[in-house]
Amino acid sequence: MDEVKVVVAHSERTTLRVGDVFLKVDADQARIDVEVEVMALAPVPTPEVLWRRPPVLAIAAVPGTALGRLGEPSTASPAAWAAAGAAVRRLHDAPLPPWPGRAGRSVEELAADLDRECEWLVTNGVLPADLVTRNRQAAEVALRPWTSVFTHGDLQIAHVFVEDDEITGIIDWSEGGRGDALFDLATLTLGHEEHLGDVVAGYGTDVDLAVIRAWWSVRGLLGVRWLIEHGFDPFAPGCEVDVLRSRP
Repeated sequence: MDEVKVVVAHSERTTLRVGDVFLKVDADQARIDVEVEVMALAPVPTPEVLWRRPPVLAIAAVPGTALGRLGEPSTASPAAWAAAGAAVRRLHDAPLPPWPGRAGRSVEELAADLDRECEWLVTNGVLPADLVTRNRQAAEVALRPWTSVFTHGDLQIAHVFVEDDEITGIIDWSEGGRGDALFDLATLTLGHEEHLGDVVAGYGTDVDLAVIRAWWSVRGLLGVRWLIEHGFDPFAPGCEVDVLRSRP
């Protein structure tokens, strides 16, 4: 029998790997439903769904290696990063799915969420007030009207797999749906600003870099508490808190 490896485990979801099969155990069946439907609609390489027996979803591993990891230098080539940008563009150009995704919260909802998290971060002494204030002000640039596109919603570099500078698979689609294109591009380049130009070149159209950088502040401010409460470390070198510190 192949070794069972715990890929990620927290109160919302546990993912196990057994050989070339990933088993996702999710407390929220609606999230699994969305993941399966989004993968079927997305015009980019996605994992093969092997079977579903609630609360478990079994999917096949995709070939290649992850584009990188947050907090670690990426060994992927500029061409691989550009290929990721091109794949994201194909996704964004696809017909809209019928539901909003993580990247589709309204401006009002985002502003309220940011204000709540900023207050929590300062009140509990998690981050210095000046750091929180600076990033909350920077985040304001992202809080503008946008035209919704088909978004992944959690496009971390660890979710994008490449081989020979080609995209072989994009995984973890539970946050997929309608949303802001620049949210996806910001998530993909979070903590890897040096590759933003490669991604935009592959994406193939003008984008507002100021909005992408503003989304980095949004993701950091909204993510710190969740990461802490779910057993992750946003203070690890190169991760969310360092991204917040790097904002001017």
